[in-house]
Amino acid sequence: MAYREKRRRVNPRFVALCLAAVLVIAAGGFCVWRMLFHGLPGENVKLPDYVTEDQLTKNPWSRPGTELESIKGVVIHYVGNPGTSAEANRNYFESLQDGAEGIYASAHFIVGLEGEVIQCIPLTEWAYASNSRNEDTVSIEVCHPDETGQFSPVTYDRVVELTAWLCDTFDLTTADVMRHYDVSGKDCPKYYVEHEDAWQQLLKDVDEALTALKVQAAQKK
Repeated sequence: MAYREKRRRVNPRFVALCLAAVLVIAAGGFCVWRMLFHGLPGENVKLPDYVTEDQLTKNPWSRPGTELESIKGVVIHYVGNPGTSAEANRNYFESLQDGAEGIYASAHFIVGLEGEVIQCIPLTEWAYASNSRNEDTVSIEVCHPDETGQFSPVTYDRVVELTAWLCDTFDLTTADVMRHYDVSGKDCPKYYVEHEDAWQQLLKDVDEALTALKVQAAQKK
């Protein structure tokens, strides 16, 4: 009688586990390769002179330390607390670290009533600001003098300047600049949600500032 070799049945579950392991190893290898040879997207970026670094303490509620793998947009917010300064809002984010309020909140930058800018989160990390876009955007919180949420002229000019610089630094356009409203439907930044024409003007002003930056860079070459 002819001898028939019995074929071993491959356990599908075992195959799935092996494939999962390979994918995990590959993903880990890619991350290591990216960090060694390309770095994080906001790494070694020189901030403008008007920005003051006052970074939050690492904590689960306002600075989780999660790395940004890419920067694909800039999200504009308003603080929703009329008359408060950039420093006051930065300190509020810092106060969340004990978890007593159960609130996750922060931003990369806060633009104040006098045009001052504080960086709270490095450009290599997430901020808790923009819901589903935390993982690939830079957030700007903006102070405002009254309940309307409209930015003062000096604050407005600084928001335009900072946003244009971010677009230039990370190779973005005004198509990549959005309101918190555009991400989640939240009424933020209030005035620029309620007045679409004002938002479109802000984007136009950012585009002009970005063009000016590119012209200056070309002239230096």
